[in-house]
Amino acid sequence: MSKQQFITTLVIGLALYLVATGLSFAGFSMLAKSKTSPVAVTMTGKGDQQHFTIDPSVPRTEPCPLNGKLYTTQEKDLWAKNRPLAVMIENHVEARPQSGLSSADVVYEAVAEGGITRFMGVFYCGIALNPTNFAPVRSSRVYFLPWVMEYDALYNHVGGAGCDETVDPRARALCEITDLGIKNMDEFNLGIKTTDKKFPLCYRNPDRLGHEVATEHTMICNSAGIYDEAALRGWTNVDAKGVSWDKNFQPWKFADDAKASDRGTATSISFVAWKGYDADFGVRWDYDKAANVYKRFTGGVAHTDLENKQQLTAKDVVVLFAKETETGDIHGHLLYNNVGSGTGIVFQNGTATKVVWQKATIGARTKFYDAATNKEIVFTRGQIWIEMLPTGTPVTY
Repeated sequence: MSKQQFITTLVIGLALYLVATGLSFAGFSMLAKSKTSPVAVTMTGKGDQQHFTIDPSVPRTEPCPLNGKLYTTQEKDLWAKNRPLAVMIENHVEARPQSGLSSADVVYEAVAEGGITRFMGVFYCGIALNPTNFAPVRSSRVYFLPWVMEYDALYNHVGGAGCDETVDPRARALCEITDLGIKNMDEFNLGIKTTDKKFPLCYRNPDRLGHEVATEHTMICNSAGIYDEAALRGWTNVDAKGVSWDKNFQPWKFADDAKASDRGTATSISFVAWKGYDADFGVRWDYDKAANVYKRFTGGVAHTDLENKQQLTAKDVVVLFAKETETGDIHGHLLYNNVGSGTGIVFQNGTATKVVWQKATIGARTKFYDAATNKEIVFTRGQIWIEMLPTGTPVTY
């Protein structure tokens, strides 16, 4: 074979190899695309301020089991590795604006003491993609625990109503957390096992709002750090015994937004848990018919989230009436009968429906039924707020 023939053969062989390789790569690429839908993820910010967003053109086909909101399959793959996280967030005037509430799947609100309400956000699907700060995190109260148990959730708080003789035995939240076997992520015992310090679990920042506030209003906790710690304790989507968090979970029913022509005219909801506390703790939800959301105001001011500067909104606002009892202890602790049954009102799609709520046991799911038809309420997909008010509290709408 001449030198020229050798070179020609080599060139032809190399060309055939490249063509074959290209076809193989194309084939495997098409196969991969047929199995998974790639997600265009955009990252903004640096360090702990990094934020990821998903291309809005990617299909949302996966309903969140907590509130029915639709997400991508990739987001579902992320949340499926964890369990819901319940976080106590305070509502003192000096605590506002809070951090994290806009990312909660469900938010519960009830009076802690002295007419001052407290939130418990339940976080799962909405924080799957981005680590989230919660602040200011505060202490536990016993009547939030039946809600924690509905989700077999991790429970993040800073102490709580204790077990000493100054606390009414019925209000001893810290004792109940232990007795009920709740997966306790109390700030006072976090970080015992965590070795990865990329995300701090909890820390105090007296300048969180750009001005000094009292120490009790400064605690920040981070979802990534809490999940890291929980994993080291054997609490992921399953517990240390391999039992999934949702083994006994009963999701509510969900539906898409009502058509614009079917949306109602209940455009404003107003109430205050304790009479005379309107100036600081009066709540108003204004209905935006075009967007089909309720916008929250507290003390007459738009209630926002410090993390994204957005006004808090909800797809469904649930008023749950429960008997309020003063314990009489020196701390002013309260009790609410939120296990059993009672009445309420569900606001969605611009309509108001009187309901009966039922919760058979401390660990059972709270269900809501139309008082007129006895049919279970079907919630509109998206964030749900549950407002527990003392029985007899006026609600204007």
